Amino acid sequence: MKYKRILLKLSGEALQGPNKSTNIDPGVLEQYCEEIKAVRERGVEIAIVIGGGNIFRGGQAEQLGIDRVQGDYMGMLATVINGMALQSALERHGLYTRLMAGIKMEQVCEPFIRRRAIRHLEKGRIVIFGAGIGNPYFTTDSTASLRAIEVQAQVVLKGTRVDGVYSADPEKYPDAERYTRLTFQEAYEKNLNIMDMTAFTLCMENNLPIIVFDMNKKGNLLRVVEGEPAGTLIS
Repeated sequence: MKYKRILLKLSGEALQGPNKSTNIDPGVLEQYCEEIKAVRERGVEIAIVIGGGNIFRGGQAEQLGIDRVQGDYMGMLATVINGMALQSALERHGLYTRLMAGIKMEQVCEPFIRRRAIRHLEKGRIVIFGAGIGNPYFTTDSTASLRAIEVQAQVVLKGTRVDGVYSADPEKYPDAERYTRLTFQEAYEKNLNIMDMTAFTLCMENNLPIIVFDMNKKGNLLRVVEGEPAGTLIS
Protein backbone atom coordinates (compact mmCIF):
# COMPACT_ATOMS: atom_id res chain seq x y z
CA MET A 1 0.00 0.00 0.00
CA LYS A 2 1.35 3.43 -0.91
CA TYR A 3 -0.64 5.18 1.83
CA LYS A 4 -1.01 3.96 5.40
CA ARG A 5 -3.36 6.72 6.63
CA ILE A 6 -5.74 8.62 4.36
CA LEU A 7 -8.42 11.25 4.61
CA LEU A 8 -11.30 10.61 2.23
CA LYS A 9 -13.43 13.61 1.27
CA LEU A 10 -16.88 12.67 0.00
CA SER A 11 -19.54 14.91 -1.54
CA GLY A 12 -22.87 15.07 0.24
CA GLU A 13 -24.63 15.75 -3.05
CA ALA A 14 -23.25 12.50 -4.49
CA LEU A 15 -25.25 10.61 -1.85
CA GLN A 16 -28.42 11.59 -3.70
CA GLY A 17 -27.53 9.20 -6.50
CA PRO A 18 -27.95 9.80 -10.24
CA ASN A 19 -31.69 10.53 -10.09
CA LYS A 20 -31.51 12.86 -7.07
CA SER A 21 -34.90 11.54 -6.01
CA THR A 22 -33.93 11.20 -2.34
CA ASN A 23 -31.48 12.86 0.05
CA ILE A 24 -29.60 9.61 0.67
CA ASP A 25 -29.64 6.90 -1.99
CA PRO A 26 -29.21 3.44 -0.38
CA GLY A 27 -27.36 2.18 -3.46
CA VAL A 28 -24.74 4.93 -3.29
CA LEU A 29 -24.30 4.42 0.45
CA GLU A 30 -23.83 0.69 -0.09
CA GLN A 31 -21.28 1.24 -2.86
CA TYR A 32 -19.27 3.68 -0.73
CA CYS A 33 -19.22 1.18 2.14
CA GLU A 34 -17.94 -1.62 -0.10
CA GLU A 35 -15.16 0.63 -1.44
CA ILE A 36 -14.15 1.78 2.05
CA LYS A 37 -14.28 -1.78 3.46
CA ALA A 38 -11.97 -3.09 0.71
CA VAL A 39 -9.37 -0.46 1.68
CA ARG A 40 -9.78 -0.95 5.43
CA GLU A 41 -9.28 -4.72 5.04
CA ARG A 42 -5.82 -3.96 3.61
CA GLY A 43 -4.87 -2.31 6.92
CA VAL A 44 -5.22 1.30 5.78
CA GLU A 45 -6.28 3.80 8.46
CA ILE A 46 -9.23 5.85 7.19
CA ALA A 47 -10.61 9.24 8.20
CA ILE A 48 -13.62 10.62 6.33
CA VAL A 49 -15.14 14.06 5.84
CA ILE A 50 -18.51 14.16 4.10
CA GLY A 51 -20.34 17.24 2.83
CA GLY A 52 -23.96 18.14 3.54
CA GLY A 53 -25.09 19.51 0.17
CA ASN A 54 -27.75 16.82 -0.28
CA ILE A 55 -29.59 18.24 2.75
CA PHE A 56 -28.57 21.89 3.12
CA ARG A 57 -25.73 24.10 1.88
CA GLY A 58 -24.68 27.20 3.79
CA GLY A 59 -24.72 29.06 0.47
CA GLN A 60 -28.50 28.53 0.21
CA ALA A 61 -29.13 30.64 3.31
CA GLU A 62 -29.21 34.02 1.57
CA GLN A 63 -31.85 32.89 -0.95
CA LEU A 64 -34.05 31.78 1.95
CA GLY A 65 -33.58 34.99 3.91
CA ILE A 66 -31.49 33.19 6.55
CA ASP A 67 -28.45 34.81 8.14
CA ARG A 68 -25.18 33.49 6.61
CA VAL A 69 -23.76 32.33 9.93
CA GLN A 70 -27.00 30.56 10.83
CA GLY A 71 -27.02 28.94 7.39
CA ASP A 72 -23.46 27.66 7.84
CA TYR A 73 -24.40 26.05 11.15
CA MET A 74 -27.38 24.42 9.43
CA GLY A 75 -24.98 23.05 6.83
CA MET A 76 -22.75 21.68 9.60
CA LEU A 77 -25.71 19.81 11.09
CA ALA A 78 -26.42 18.35 7.64
CA THR A 79 -22.90 16.86 7.57
CA VAL A 80 -23.59 15.18 10.92
CA ILE A 81 -26.77 13.59 9.52
CA ASN A 82 -24.75 12.22 6.58
CA GLY A 83 -22.01 11.10 8.96
CA MET A 84 -24.54 9.19 11.06
CA ALA A 85 -25.94 7.50 7.93
CA LEU A 86 -22.47 6.52 6.75
CA GLN A 87 -21.48 5.32 10.23
CA SER A 88 -24.54 3.08 10.48
CA ALA A 89 -23.96 1.65 6.99
CA LEU A 90 -20.26 0.95 7.68
CA GLU A 91 -21.07 -0.79 10.96
CA ARG A 92 -23.61 -2.95 9.13
CA HIS A 93 -20.60 -4.14 7.09
CA GLY A 94 -18.77 -5.13 10.28
CA LEU A 95 -16.46 -2.10 10.45
CA TYR A 96 -15.66 -0.20 13.65
CA THR A 97 -16.32 3.53 13.44
CA ARG A 98 -16.31 6.74 15.43
CA LEU A 99 -18.21 9.91 14.53
CA MET A 100 -16.53 13.06 15.83
CA ALA A 101 -17.95 16.56 15.48
CA GLY A 102 -16.63 20.09 15.65
CA ILE A 103 -19.75 21.02 17.64
CA LYS A 104 -20.65 19.35 20.94
CA MET A 105 -23.60 16.96 20.62
CA GLU A 106 -22.76 14.18 23.04
CA GLN A 107 -25.93 12.14 22.43
CA VAL A 108 -24.93 11.32 18.85
CA CYS A 109 -21.15 11.73 18.52
CA GLU A 110 -17.88 12.49 20.25
CA PRO A 111 -16.37 15.98 20.28
CA PHE A 112 -13.31 16.30 18.05
CA ILE A 113 -10.18 15.82 20.15
CA ARG A 114 -7.08 15.42 18.03
CA ARG A 115 -5.24 12.87 20.17
CA ARG A 116 -8.38 10.77 20.57
CA ALA A 117 -8.98 10.82 16.81
CA ILE A 118 -5.42 9.61 16.15
CA ARG A 119 -5.84 6.86 18.74
CA HIS A 120 -9.06 5.69 17.08
CA LEU A 121 -7.22 5.49 13.74
CA GLU A 122 -4.35 3.55 15.30
CA LYS A 123 -6.88 1.06 16.68
CA GLY A 124 -8.30 0.49 13.21
CA ARG A 125 -11.51 2.46 13.64
CA ILE A 126 -12.83 4.52 10.74
CA VAL A 127 -13.18 8.09 11.97
CA ILE A 128 -15.87 10.30 10.40
CA PHE A 129 -15.53 14.03 11.02
CA GLY A 130 -18.83 15.93 11.04
CA ALA A 131 -19.95 19.53 11.69
CA GLY A 132 -17.02 21.06 9.85
CA ILE A 133 -14.41 22.70 12.05
CA GLY A 134 -17.19 24.08 14.25
CA ASN A 135 -17.01 27.59 12.80
CA PRO A 136 -18.98 29.34 10.04
CA TYR A 137 -17.37 30.58 6.79
CA PHE A 138 -15.40 27.35 6.31
CA THR A 139 -16.30 24.66 3.78
CA THR A 140 -16.07 20.90 4.19
CA ASP A 141 -13.05 21.03 1.84
CA SER A 142 -11.33 23.20 4.45
CA THR A 143 -12.41 20.72 7.13
CA ALA A 144 -10.88 17.87 5.10
CA SER A 145 -7.56 19.69 4.69
CA LEU A 146 -7.35 20.75 8.32
CA ARG A 147 -8.36 17.40 9.81
CA ALA A 148 -5.96 15.57 7.49
CA ILE A 149 -3.10 17.73 8.73
CA GLU A 150 -4.18 17.35 12.36
CA VAL A 151 -4.35 13.54 12.27
CA GLN A 152 -1.20 13.30 10.12
CA ALA A 153 -2.86 11.69 7.10
CA GLN A 154 -0.51 11.17 4.16
CA VAL A 155 -2.95 12.29 1.49
CA VAL A 156 -6.38 13.86 0.93
CA LEU A 157 -8.46 11.76 -1.47
CA LYS A 158 -11.25 13.80 -3.00
CA GLY A 159 -13.92 11.47 -4.38
CA THR A 160 -15.92 13.11 -7.19
CA ARG A 161 -18.07 12.19 -10.21
CA VAL A 162 -15.16 12.65 -12.67
CA ASP A 163 -11.89 10.75 -13.04
CA GLY A 164 -9.57 13.63 -12.22
CA VAL A 165 -8.89 17.30 -12.80
CA TYR A 166 -9.60 18.77 -16.24
CA SER A 167 -8.73 22.07 -17.91
CA ALA A 168 -12.50 22.75 -18.09
CA ASP A 169 -15.71 21.03 -17.03
CA PRO A 170 -15.60 17.73 -18.99
CA GLU A 171 -19.40 17.40 -18.79
CA LYS A 172 -19.75 20.67 -20.72
CA TYR A 173 -16.54 20.58 -22.81
CA PRO A 174 -15.79 17.08 -24.18
CA ASP A 175 -12.38 18.24 -25.50
CA ALA A 176 -11.18 19.38 -22.05
CA GLU A 177 -7.66 18.20 -21.19
CA ARG A 178 -7.28 15.74 -18.30
CA TYR A 179 -4.25 16.12 -16.05
CA THR A 180 -2.57 13.15 -14.37
CA ARG A 181 -0.14 15.18 -12.24
CA LEU A 182 0.02 18.84 -11.23
CA THR A 183 2.09 20.86 -8.83
CA PHE A 184 0.24 23.11 -6.40
CA GLN A 185 1.68 26.10 -8.25
CA GLU A 186 0.46 24.85 -11.64
CA ALA A 187 -3.03 24.21 -10.27
CA TYR A 188 -3.07 27.71 -8.76
CA GLU A 189 -1.82 29.43 -11.94
CA LYS A 190 -4.31 27.56 -14.13
CA ASN A 191 -7.08 28.56 -11.69
CA LEU A 192 -8.37 24.99 -11.53
CA ASN A 193 -11.35 24.57 -9.26
CA ILE A 194 -10.02 21.69 -7.12
CA MET A 195 -10.91 22.98 -3.65
CA ASP A 196 -11.71 26.37 -2.20
CA MET A 197 -8.64 28.55 -1.74
CA THR A 198 -8.45 28.12 2.06
CA ALA A 199 -8.44 24.32 1.76
CA PHE A 200 -6.01 24.35 -1.16
CA THR A 201 -3.58 26.71 0.60
CA LEU A 202 -3.61 24.55 3.76
CA CYS A 203 -2.56 21.52 1.71
CA MET A 204 0.05 23.47 -0.22
CA GLU A 205 1.66 25.05 2.85
CA ASN A 206 1.78 21.70 4.68
CA ASN A 207 2.97 19.72 1.64
CA LEU A 208 -0.08 17.46 1.82
CA PRO A 209 -0.86 15.87 -1.57
CA ILE A 210 -4.40 15.79 -2.98
CA ILE A 211 -5.74 13.13 -5.34
CA VAL A 212 -8.97 13.84 -7.21
CA PHE A 213 -10.61 10.65 -8.51
CA ASP A 214 -13.93 9.10 -9.54
CA MET A 215 -15.46 7.58 -6.39
CA ASN A 216 -18.34 6.06 -8.36
CA LYS A 217 -16.11 3.69 -10.34
CA LYS A 218 -15.89 0.30 -8.64
CA GLY A 219 -12.48 -0.44 -7.13
CA ASN A 220 -11.13 3.06 -7.77
CA LEU A 221 -10.54 3.94 -4.11
CA LEU A 222 -8.38 0.86 -3.61
CA ARG A 223 -6.46 1.57 -6.82
CA VAL A 224 -5.71 5.12 -5.67
CA VAL A 225 -4.54 3.96 -2.22
CA GLU A 226 -2.29 1.36 -3.85
CA GLY A 227 -0.65 4.14 -5.84
CA GLU A 228 -2.15 3.44 -9.26
CA PRO A 229 -2.72 6.49 -11.51
CA ALA A 230 -6.52 6.43 -11.20
CA GLY A 231 -6.99 10.17 -10.79
CA THR A 232 -5.08 13.45 -10.71
CA LEU A 233 -2.29 13.94 -8.16
CA ILE A 234 -1.65 17.49 -6.96
CA SER A 235 1.55 17.76 -4.93
